[in-house]
Amino acid sequence: MIYYLSLGGNLGRRAANLARARRLLVAAGVEILRESSIYETEPVDYPDQPWFLNQVLEVRTALDPRSLLSLARSVETALKRVPTVAKGPRTIDIDILLASDLVVDTPDLVIPHPRLHLRNFVLTPLSELVPRLRHPILDRTVADLAQASADPCLVKRRSPSRRP
Repeated sequence: MIYYLSLGGNLGRRAANLARARRLLVAAGVEILRESSIYETEPVDYPDQPWFLNQVLEVRTALDPRSLLSLARSVETALKRVPTVAKGPRTIDIDILLASDLVVDTPDLVIPHPRLHLRNFVLTPLSELVPRLRHPILDRTVADLAQASADPCLVKRRSPSRRP
């Protein structure tokens, strides 16, 4: 199945943490098909913290969504993510944004990510990769969602995309 994952973090060696998260995903059998550029992004909801580095990955894996979520949590643990305040500082955060056209709504997992269409730090890199991809619930393209975003937080491209 094809998934779109959001990676982000604002503590420690931010770029190295993104790279290590990618390596750990690959080591667990996740194939990275494409990567967005890395973006420096203003914090959302909890502004008194360092800016984030964010990136979106297009990946392929045989894992079902719940198993991929478990893998993402294990990668976060390996990178020493420590829970703090909600939306607060972290070494790494990995979210499942989309899973092909699958819709999942359980207490511990919601796909598409419920705030995907509200966050520039997700919409900008996702739009770089798949601007014409349609949100399976909202039935709008990622590019349309990005253009219509009311999120005031800044998103600045930090590096060009890298192909695995």
